[in-house]
Amino acid sequence: EKVWRVARILGRKGLVEALTLFYALKDPDTPARARGLILGTLGYFVFPFDALPDLVPFVGYTDDLALLGVCLGVVAMHVKEEHRRQAETTVREWLG
Repeated sequence: EKVWRVARILGRKGLVEALTLFYALKDPDTPARARGLILGTLGYFVFPFDALPDLVPFVGYTDDLALLGVCLGVVAMHVKEEHRRQAETTVREWLG
């Protein structure tokens, strides 16, 4: 449910970032430390209690989006082009 709400507010880019991390998490080549960071980030993303409540229009999702961006930057060396392609394909299937 949160994914659909976030997709409407953050748009494709935020959803693609989250899914890119998800596909990197599923990849057995991704090191355990990177997977732990990704898991924590995605857990924060879906957890209903945030530092900034998601009920606050636009502002409530800035912490989620910022954390996604920081995590992607930290684990960037472990994110493959394949992960990005899978994320783009999934978003296209979900949103058209």
